[in-house]
Amino acid sequence: MQAPELLSPAGTFHNMRYAFAYGADAVYAGQPRYSLRVRNNDFKVATLHRGIEYAHARGKQFYVASNIAAHNSKLTTYLRDMEPVIEAGPDALIMSDPGLIMMIRERWPEQVIHLSVQANVVNWAAVKFWQRQGIQRIILSRELSLEEVAEIRTECPDIEIETFVHGALCIAYSGRCLLSGYVNRRDPNQGTCTNACRWQYKTLDATQDATGDLIPVAADTERAALIEDVSRPGKRMPIYEDEHGTYLFNSKDLRAVQHVARLARLGVASLKIEGRTKSHYYVARTAQVYRQAIDDAVAGRPFDMGLMDQLENLANRGYTEGFYRRHVHDEFQNYERGHSVGVHQQFVGDIIGVDATGSLLDVEVKNRFEVGDAMELMLPGGNRRFVLKQMENGRGESQAAAPGSGHRVRIALPGAPIAPEQWEFALLMRDLPTAPSRTSAQASHLGVAVS
Repeated sequence: MQAPELLSPAGTFHNMRYAFAYGADAVYAGQPRYSLRVRNNDFKVATLHRGIEYAHARGKQFYVASNIAAHNSKLTTYLRDMEPVIEAGPDALIMSDPGLIMMIRERWPEQVIHLSVQANVVNWAAVKFWQRQGIQRIILSRELSLEEVAEIRTECPDIEIETFVHGALCIAYSGRCLLSGYVNRRDPNQGTCTNACRWQYKTLDATQDATGDLIPVAADTERAALIEDVSRPGKRMPIYEDEHGTYLFNSKDLRAVQHVARLARLGVASLKIEGRTKSHYYVARTAQVYRQAIDDAVAGRPFDMGLMDQLENLANRGYTEGFYRRHVHDEFQNYERGHSVGVHQQFVGDIIGVDATGSLLDVEVKNRFEVGDAMELMLPGGNRRFVLKQMENGRGESQAAAPGSGHRVRIALPGAPIAPEQWEFALLMRDLPTAPSRTSAQASHLGVAVS
């Protein structure tokens, strides 16, 4: 079995470094003005050059997303703006717009192009079509089952296939959405999605005023309603609302780590993690977990159910396998909240220094923690768990708690000292009061099947 590439998000140069430190083989970043994370993109032309140089110096790959659905106004500047990006030497461009693809191939025919998930490829005939246009890799739509991925691989054995295995899911067809464009005139297909699908909504009883405008009237704080398709009488969908409102079109997050081995056996070339807007902790944790899953699969080791628990430590909206398995019993939608919440563990600080013995750590605090907390020190070479026994401030005075972001403290690490080269990317977490970890049997009972 050939190991698939582990492809991590790089919303910032900082995040890119953590992705590589924790096992990513490649990263993808957005091009200014022409990618689908315009508002959250730290990369400019200069940082793209730095990022590509950094990746290549370590034998890694760097892909540049240029995947908007371009209107006419973008065409006049596109090739000019692409010139310095191509000069930087990206290993591939991630694209979806046929017109932009044509322009790139005419100007730079040797440039490798990966077809973006935005192109919505869901069958082998579409793969063959794009292959004939000179595309070297197809990023398949998230809406495919494992069986469909396998059939595409069988019918198209001589082109690279990439699939998503982790991260946010869009309620629209692989992101081709107009909801935030309708709600607040931010076009998702131009990179300005505001995640209107995840907002908290309330329904209000209303009446017309003298001018014909709708105005709200008093109503109960809790209500239920049924939506019925007029063409299918009796087929009703319930919507519930309490004092907190309700959530519509709010998908859970994808987690397919349990299917890594099967995807590798199918010959999928690259396993992709979503999250260019996420933190360096998210990038590090997902890279570490999926790196182990890939390495275990290639070595023939059984799947480690503990990897599921490690991903539970990340803030999430609840997890789903997405479309990989048909007829699963978990629900795709989260009707309780639109934001991610961590219920098992919390990232509390970056390690910014260590004493000569390797047993006293300087921490830049991000969230509150205190003496007596169960902690996890995350390192590229392997994590260490311990109970915090000692903490002091910058003056060497003992203190019981690190109050929160903006503070620095020193803590004692029990056990053997850690090698110096591990500290640059060290992260500190604390456990939150939670239920015990699920066993393999419990996970199976909850609808989690290992491929």
